[in-house]
Amino acid sequence: MRVLGADVWDGRWVGVVLDDAVDGAWVRAHTADSVTALVAAAQRDGPLAVVGLDIPIGLAEHGHRAADLAAREVLGARRSSVFVTPVRAALRAATHAEAVALSRAATGAGVSVQAYGLRAKVLEVDSWVRDLPAPAHRVVEVHPEVAFGRLAALTAGDGDGCLPLPDRKKSWAGATRRRALLAGAGVVVPDEIGEAGRAAVDDVLDAAVVAWVALRVGRGVARPLPDPPQVTPDGWPAAVWA
Repeated sequence: MRVLGADVWDGRWVGVVLDDAVDGAWVRAHTADSVTALVAAAQRDGPLAVVGLDIPIGLAEHGHRAADLAAREVLGARRSSVFVTPVRAALRAATHAEAVALSRAATGAGVSVQAYGLRAKVLEVDSWVRDLPAPAHRVVEVHPEVAFGRLAALTAGDGDGCLPLPDRKKSWAGATRRRALLAGAGVVVPDEIGEAGRAAVDDVLDAAVVAWVALRVGRGVARPLPDPPQVTPDGWPAAVWA
């Protein structure tokens, strides 16, 4: 089973392909300007069963997505790493000020600069998932901090838990811990990863853990937050998988 995990990196995408039939699971990493191009590159060597993306999938029209609130809850003190996805109208706003006004009208709260800054990628994926031909690979939303928390819990023998990592992912300690957790789960990140080696370390590790969750989804052992997923007005079963 081949899967792809992807993260946004400097306005582009970095993706990691894993294959559970390969020793070490790692196949290769890719970079691309669009999710369409990234998936196409990943499929050159064979079809994908699951695509995991570190990006919100399934947008609300009013109120906050249950997926964001559930992910924040399990992360506890690290909850700020999960931004609350703006409603569709706010994401389509031409300016941040307009997005804030639209969000307040729809949810009672504004929109962070970070969340608004990701609007292009969120809308890109929103369009892409609707244009996928059937049958196609499964596409799931993954948040790396939730995924690493689940991986840490599994490593500690708590398969149902989430142990948020204390060190920030951009720190040396954080990167070292995350790489070790992945290796312990059979995802060995090599030192040489080609063009993807130009991406930030934390983005590569995030893409790798998203791919690990995609493998779990394919094996039928991953769980959604919330469970069951919330069907948003656009018809998507929105959930963060881990």
